[in-house]
Amino acid sequence: MDAQAHVDLVNEFSAHNYAPLPAVISKAEGVWVEDVEGRRFMDFLAAYSAVNFGHSNAELMQVAREQLERVTLTSRAFITDQLGPFCKELAELCNMETVLPMNTGAEAVETAIKTARRWGYQIKGVQADKAKIIVCDQNFHGRTTTVISFSTDPDCRKDFGPFTPGFEVVPYGDIEALKNAIDDNTVGFLVEPIQGEAGIIVPPDGYLQEVRQACTDSNILFIADEIQSGLGRTGKTFACDHENVKPDIYILGKALGAGIMPVSAVVSSRAIMDVFTPGSHGSTFGGNPLACTIGRKVIEILGKGEIQDHTTQLAGYLFDRLRAYKWDKVTTIRGRGLWVGIELDRVSAGKAKPYCLRLMEEGLLCKDTHEYSIRLAPPLIITKEEIDWALERLDKVLR
Repeated sequence: MDAQAHVDLVNEFSAHNYAPLPAVISKAEGVWVEDVEGRRFMDFLAAYSAVNFGHSNAELMQVAREQLERVTLTSRAFITDQLGPFCKELAELCNMETVLPMNTGAEAVETAIKTARRWGYQIKGVQADKAKIIVCDQNFHGRTTTVISFSTDPDCRKDFGPFTPGFEVVPYGDIEALKNAIDDNTVGFLVEPIQGEAGIIVPPDGYLQEVRQACTDSNILFIADEIQSGLGRTGKTFACDHENVKPDIYILGKALGAGIMPVSAVVSSRAIMDVFTPGSHGSTFGGNPLACTIGRKVIEILGKGEIQDHTTQLAGYLFDRLRAYKWDKVTTIRGRGLWVGIELDRVSAGKAKPYCLRLMEEGLLCKDTHEYSIRLAPPLIITKEEIDWALERLDKVLR
């Protein structure tokens, strides 16, 4: 089938919960993908940071193939030879003590919410069913019913109520608003160290340090959703590392499975995670040996630090080049590492999706977010020459 036939088939038989660009990918390697008609595109989205280490990464594919031939799933009714090493190695990468493996990012967020609530009741002493978690406006933590209950995006919420109580929304980056929202029933603050879906929004300098101090002073849990921002994307292992802060809970996903398997995890201290007892939480596929094997190789790659250094070097080059352009249609260029939000002028430029479609025609795949932002997030293995290639296309379309 040609590309249009595939698009038509998806439109006819798939639920219309996405409006994808009409690129029908059939092969991928490194930073490049190829469609069913043999056209090549540079991937500047990396599956929302899930493919941080490139498509068909040889090291990762090798360990996946080897594990596929041994065992892929037993459920958590039994222990596999990959689970313990995965949990140990991930805990050490995070400078934490305990790992609860799940599958998708949204599942990990739900798990962190359950962790904070149970910790609040059992350890902090909050009255039953009164626990409150503070979140930020423009957040994106997933699409489950509980998670959308504290979203401020109308598209996520419309006609999906009634919603789950127990959350309070404050402005992102506003430490005084956070402090004012904390009360005796507050058990945690759930925050993205950099907001991804909102358009790669970096908080004010020092904000995460102030969050850490406020959470410590008020005896609430600092819960960092690093599903998109973590595992090398910003040039550090975690975005929190840019301010040398350590949360009480890390939420990880996406790149942890390297684009091969959905792998996520909640990582914390033994004191916090021991609120779980057998039967209180679980997942048939969470911590399966195939996922753990892939995750262990991801941890090994990150442990060397080379991908983070490479990202930092190229990020400086990328931002210098981007900010040297004089695009009248662009109001702001923001981000950190190889993670960029290009904000378009709403009057002179209009919405971002038409520009993404034009970029696709030029061979560059990226995605709009929040209507007026173009987000750039290439695989972290990208080279300087490949960045130059992409920038030529961006300049042509945005000029």
